[in-house]
Amino acid sequence: MRAGTDDNPDVNFPIRPLRRAASCLAALLFGFATVAAGADRTVLVFGDSLSAAYGLATSQGWVSLLGERIAREKLAWRVVNASVSGETTAGGLRRLPEDLKRHRPSLVVIALGANDGLRGQPVAAARANLEEMIRLARAARAQPVLVGLMIPPNYGIDYAREFRELYPGLAKRTRVPLVPFLLDGIADRRELFQPDQLHPSAAAQPLILDNVWPTIAPLLRRAPKA
Repeated sequence: MRAGTDDNPDVNFPIRPLRRAASCLAALLFGFATVAAGADRTVLVFGDSLSAAYGLATSQGWVSLLGERIAREKLAWRVVNASVSGETTAGGLRRLPEDLKRHRPSLVVIALGANDGLRGQPVAAARANLEEMIRLARAARAQPVLVGLMIPPNYGIDYAREFRELYPGLAKRTRVPLVPFLLDGIADRRELFQPDQLHPSAAAQPLILDNVWPTIAPLLRRAPKA
């Protein structure tokens, strides 16, 4: 089964320096925002290349499609995409305090960990980083949402299982909403991936949104409509 991956030379990703540099700089400085009319709350998507529309136009990515769906439903939210290709949970933890301060989100969608798993980093460290991000989001008066990810058994079946179980276990213990698997119904379909067979294609992006929407929609609808 294919899992979320990023353009990092340590795990044999294709490198596109100019595109990656530009996208990372934009995300780090500003985030990518989609604003619904009358938006008064912010949902911050905090992920890696799976959420940063790697290899695609920004408008094709599932996060941009999320903003469009919110606008169609006249929900009073804006979407900020602070996802960075190649990001790990450690890198995300370092960045999150500043993004919370800058964007002041009411909802934080945490979709990190794939790169940790693909590099064989300790699952306990990824768990600790994700848990701290959840704590920081709550301290900033934001509702955290955890997005589940899976990896292929490159480091053995036991490691892959421990990684897979990280997300539901952490969500249960910290009592946060969980998207069970970002690439559910996509990971085993080769035709839904770009030529690198690592990153989902434009055709996969609405399906990714469909995996995320059932978990976050009830939270979005708590806000006053525009």
